[in-house]
Amino acid sequence: MSSPHGPMRLIVNPRAGRGIVGKTMPELTDALRGQGLQFDVVETKGARQASQAATEALRHGIRYLVAVGGDGTVHEVVNGMFDGTEAIAPDAVLGVAAAGSGCDFVRTFGLDRKPKVIAKHLAGDATMDIDVGVVEYADLDGKPASSLFANIAEVGYGAEVVRRAERYPRWFGRLRYLIGAYSAIMRTPRPETTVTVDHTSKTVPLVELVVANCQFFGGAMKVAPRALPDDGKFNVQLYTGQRSQVFTLTMKIYRGEHLPHPDITEYQSSTVSLTPDPALLVEADGEVLGTTPAQFRLLPRALRLKI
Repeated sequence: MSSPHGPMRLIVNPRAGRGIVGKTMPELTDALRGQGLQFDVVETKGARQASQAATEALRHGIRYLVAVGGDGTVHEVVNGMFDGTEAIAPDAVLGVAAAGSGCDFVRTFGLDRKPKVIAKHLAGDATMDIDVGVVEYADLDGKPASSLFANIAEVGYGAEVVRRAERYPRWFGRLRYLIGAYSAIMRTPRPETTVTVDHTSKTVPLVELVVANCQFFGGAMKVAPRALPDDGKFNVQLYTGQRSQVFTLTMKIYRGEHLPHPDITEYQSSTVSLTPDPALLVEADGEVLGTTPAQFRLLPRALRLKI
């Protein structure tokens, strides 16, 4: 039988989580069959193939897509479900079988990572319409570009950490990000930056900008405990303290206890823009996209998520 949302198309990144996804697929597919679910599988082999697979599935009438992998896989599938900022199929449902090295998106919704629990979850009918972020930026060649994101975007220090972590082999695991954080701490610029939040501008020495739709990033760091994915607002945080103090905040961020803080200004906003000089890196959902200038806005309740 099919699920309440129709037959499923599993879009799988078998290399996610240092190959863990590929190894756990037999257990997941057995569990799905055990629930009597109808599905097929598309495995990706390179960048943006998950986006292409999502678009093709929707164009062929499939309305239940399941991203199997980490946050990067979810990021690509979400982008593939839209043509620019318009949903290709507004009635489509996104399920997530979290199995990669970074699975922060699902933490906000309390979704499990055990294959049998995932299969039972995907067989259910409960959904939630969530907001989707849009970021416009300059790509690494300096050309205007845009991307959607479901979880969290960053400008500055956090994006630099992601860029540096990508230089190391994936088998380093979280150690990649610790090394990246250490090497980025004194090399990230702290430029005077005018940030405009809902038409109100403020000039600050910017180290880090967080634009959060959901609550977690960086491997279970609860950076945005007040973010709600369906309220039509980003949780926006500007960190303007000394770069050397970032490490002292880390453990508090893991627990979601870093707010309020004298060096962090927090907003609830549907739009954010900034033009620092020099330019700062931009990342979304753990993927380095390009550089500033950048503008962020929301698509309210534009994505139907299986919960």
